Amino acid sequence: MKTFNPNDLGEKMLVEDCQKINITTYIRQAKAKLKGVLLTAELEMSDQIIELTPSKTAFNGLRYWFKCPKCSERVGTLFVHPLNSEIGCRKCLNLEYRSRRYKGMLVDHLL
Repeated sequence: MKTFNPNDLGEKMLVEDCQKINITTYIRQAKAKLKGVLLTAELEMSDQIIELTPSKTAFNGLRYWFKCPKCSERVGTLFVHPLNSEIGCRKCLNLEYRSRRYKGMLVDHLL
């Protein structure tokens, strides 16, 4: 028995009428999932579990952020406090940059 082919109806179907299955899309999705799994597994090795949260980029990519364990804000950098080894963002650990701390001191001294 001959198998039925959609083109046996006499007219060719249009590509635009068909659902696309593109390998690039699947690879991109797999990479994103793998990246998330690897990053999560790596963060679970430390004493504290640090969550990740993704955001979409301008070109339909994903960027991963840390979720601060103290305030749950999305941040790109976490810090380990030098005195008590707490992990958190700059605001939660009450940290500031040296350049900000001494900003204006030289000008005030000269006046």
